Amino acid sequence: MATTISQTRVSQRRQATIEELLDHAQAILDEEGAGAVTVSEVARRIGMRPPSVYKYFDSLHAIYDGLFARGQTRIVQAIEYAVRDREPGLASLLAGHRAFVEWSTRELGLASLMFWRPVPGFVPSPESMAAAQALSALGREELRVAVERGELAPAADSDEAARLLTVLVSGVFSQQASNQPGADFDAGLFTSLTDEVLAMFVRHYRPTP
Repeated sequence: MATTISQTRVSQRRQATIEELLDHAQAILDEEGAGAVTVSEVARRIGMRPPSVYKYFDSLHAIYDGLFARGQTRIVQAIEYAVRDREPGLASLLAGHRAFVEWSTRELGLASLMFWRPVPGFVPSPESMAAAQALSALGREELRVAVERGELAPAADSDEAARLLTVLVSGVFSQQASNQPGADFDAGLFTSLTDEVLAMFVRHYRPTP
């Protein structure tokens, strides 16, 4: 029993250190962009020697992967919170995609790593991609339900419609981040158009009377 408790405490301390390292890496990402994240800078900020960081992350790309996973987890949480009181189908679909843009605008550093691929050669691990794939599947299911409920035309229950919606919302984020980073979601030149962009999608797939 004592050994188990000791192992648990070691594991908890290790995970706490990993999260602290990621906190510092995310701060660098937010302040200076993905290219500024280095093992030596993360080590300097936490007060470690660089070789000690490799006890927790075996490479710089592993740190990027940890940030990617953190971002995916947090955007899923933001979307789940946004749709918690919504009816399945169109209401949930629109609320979730609005939350996607709002979160991405607020968490520009993580979002840029997740959606722009700014690090040459970095490929997220399957484990880190799992949340993104689950989120994509959820959006696809919401389209199916919206069609089933008569809120959208049958053509919306398709991979093409799902891709179109992704292009629309990611385009809003990309334009905002590229041209007016740091702006408030509601006041941003492009993010303020989010509801109209989503309405355009709905009009495009309006059910035939």
